[in-house]
Amino acid sequence: MRPAYAKARQPKRASYDEDVIHAILDEALVGHVGFIAHDRPMVIPMAFARIGRVIYLHGASKTRIVGLQGKPLCMEVTRLTGIVAARSGFHHSVNYRSAVVHGTARAASEDEVGPALDAILNHLLPGRSGEVREMSARERKATGVLAMDIEHASAKRRSGPPVDEDADHDLPIWAGIVPITTALGTGISDNHVHEDLSEAASVTAARRKFA
Repeated sequence: MRPAYAKARQPKRASYDEDVIHAILDEALVGHVGFIAHDRPMVIPMAFARIGRVIYLHGASKTRIVGLQGKPLCMEVTRLTGIVAARSGFHHSVNYRSAVVHGTARAASEDEVGPALDAILNHLLPGRSGEVREMSARERKATGVLAMDIEHASAKRRSGPPVDEDADHDLPIWAGIVPITTALGTGISDNHVHEDLSEAASVTAARRKFA
């Protein structure tokens, strides 16, 4: 049996199961990363990848977030699946899957950097690292990779119809779920793609992953 993550303080709709949390992280396109810099709270949307219990982030080597080694970080992801319309404003809600992870930032080791950068690329476009050229020394020098070992994590989920008061069920008011769908479209080639090249396999794989 896989271990659970340490619990947060708000248990309602929460899960601390590792498999549940990892699945929600892996289906998210973007992570919102929170930290304190210059005594101010910051939240930045970032591409990321998970390898085991480690979250990897990357950015230009001189950016603020890459210089946060030793500082606490948190990252949140959410996927909305529906607007829940009830018969009263009080009971309106959304259906969703979300996860929040906490840890301490550290610089990725030399052994981690290559796999981490591949994982971030492949998280968005599965298999893409095998389709592109290798990173140059100049590009590598300009890229910082930050690792966060997950110390605490939780997931929250809601699904299903509105939970109205029994007395409201006979009211002549429409209630139910308005589905929210996210889909990747067909790739649009830039002006330099050879005419005989079709859409990359990684784009097709991404459409399946994020459907």
